[in-house]
Amino acid sequence: MSAIVKYTSIFIPFHTSPGKPFRRRFITTTITVHRTLLHRHRHRHRHRRPKHQMDMDMNKDKHSEVEIESHVHYNHTLPSKYVRWTARESFQFMYARPWHPVNDFYLNIVRGTHSFSILFGPQTVLGHNDPGIPALSDETELESVSSEDRHGRWARVTFKIVLSYHGASFDGWQKQPGLSTVQSIVEGSLGKFVDEKKTQLLKDKGLPVEGCAVVAGRTDKGVTALQQVCSFYTWRKDVKPREVEDAINSAAPGKLRVISVSEVSRAFHPNFSAKWRRYLYIFPLTDGDYMDQSGGNEDLCANNGCNGIHDSANKDELESEQKSYVFSVRKVNRLLRQLEGKLLSYKMFARDTKASRNEGPPTECFLYHARAMEIRLATDYNEETRVMCVELVANRFLRKMVRVLVATSIREAAAGAEDDALLQLMDATCRRATAPPAPPDGLCLVDVGYTEFDGTKCFVPKE
Repeated sequence: MSAIVKYTSIFIPFHTSPGKPFRRRFITTTITVHRTLLHRHRHRHRHRRPKHQMDMDMNKDKHSEVEIESHVHYNHTLPSKYVRWTARESFQFMYARPWHPVNDFYLNIVRGTHSFSILFGPQTVLGHNDPGIPALSDETELESVSSEDRHGRWARVTFKIVLSYHGASFDGWQKQPGLSTVQSIVEGSLGKFVDEKKTQLLKDKGLPVEGCAVVAGRTDKGVTALQQVCSFYTWRKDVKPREVEDAINSAAPGKLRVISVSEVSRAFHPNFSAKWRRYLYIFPLTDGDYMDQSGGNEDLCANNGCNGIHDSANKDELESEQKSYVFSVRKVNRLLRQLEGKLLSYKMFARDTKASRNEGPPTECFLYHARAMEIRLATDYNEETRVMCVELVANRFLRKMVRVLVATSIREAAAGAEDDALLQLMDATCRRATAPPAPPDGLCLVDVGYTEFDGTKCFVPKE
C-alpha cells in the first residue's frame, strides 16, 4: 500500500447532506495519507452522487488523484565557500549563545550603574545626564517653547520624555491586555496629570484614567531601550516636568528610568520629527557547544583547503560539504559596510509585514552607518567575555529588520559568501532567503536623533 509523505496538502471529497451535491475541500494534514484509503473513501460515497457529477470527478481523477504541496528550504543561488545554514540551524546557533552577561549589562545601564564607556572607552560619554550615549540636542526648532501667550489647540502643554527600560523585564512597548508593557506602565503613571474634562470622559466610559504617550518607535519583547523618546500632552498648566519624572520612576524602579522630561512645542512628534534611529546589537562570541568565533573562518578555510566557491543551487554537490559554524567579525563588518549610504528596500529583511504591499509606508530605508567590531564585555563576576557589537543607524527600520540583518550577516559570514551578499539578497523572491531574527536579548535602541546625523559620533568607528 503506497503512502504519501508527511506534510502534504490534498483534496478530499465529503458529503454535506442528502440531496445536495458533493464538495471538494482543501485539507492540509501532517499525518501519513494512504492512496488505497483515499480511493475507498471516494468509492464509498460515489454511488450517492448524480451521474454527471460522477463523470466529472472521474475525469479529474484521471489527471491527478492527489494534489501535493511541497514544503522545501529556500534554494540559494548566491556563491559561497560553505553550505549555508538552514533556518533551524541558524535559530539554534543564535539562541545557544550565553545571553546572561548581555542582559545584565543592559540592566546595569538602565539603572545608571554602568555606561557604554565600559565597552567603547570614556570618549563615548557625551552628555552629563545620560548613560554614556550621544545626547539629544535641546536646541532644535521643534523643541523650542515660545513664551508668547498660547490659545486654542496650542494652549495645551506637551512634554518630551526620554526613557530607559530593560527589555527582558517587559513584554515590549505596545500596550496589550494582560501583559506588562512599557506603554501601559507609562500611561498609567501619567493618569494623574490628565485634565478634568478628559478624566470625567474616561470615567463615564468605564475606562481607566490614563494618559496617552506617543513613542518614537515600538520595541519588541526583550528589546532594551536606553533613550526611547515619547511625548505626552495635557491641558493642565500646573504640571511640572519633575512631577512627571517622579511619577514614572516610581512605577517600576530598577527596570524603568526617566532620563529627562522637558516641555516642548506642540509641533514636536517623537516619530515623525525623528531623522534617524541608532540600534546596537551585542552578540556573544563564545559558547560551550560551538567554537570560539574570534579566529574567523577566513584562516580556517585556507588551512582546510576550502577556498573553492560553490554554487548553492547545486544541492546534490553541497550536501556532502561541511558547514562552518565559525565566522569572522571582520567579514560581518565588510558585509554590513556595503549597505551604507544607500536607499534600499529591506522588505526581505522584515518580518510581520507583507513582503509586497501596495498600501502603507514604503519599505525603503537609508542606512547612515552599519559596522561591526569585536570587543570585550566585563561581567559582574570580574570576568570578560568576547562579544561582537553591531551598530546600525538609519532614518527608519522595519519590523525586526535589525535582528534579521544581524542573523543573516552572521550566516553569510560563516558560509564565506561574497562581500555583496546582503545586497544580492535584496532581490530575493522569498523571505526564507534571509535568516530568522536573532534573539531580542542582544538588541538595544540606543537613541533617536532630531538633528542631522553626525557620522563622527558613532560607537564603531569607520576604518
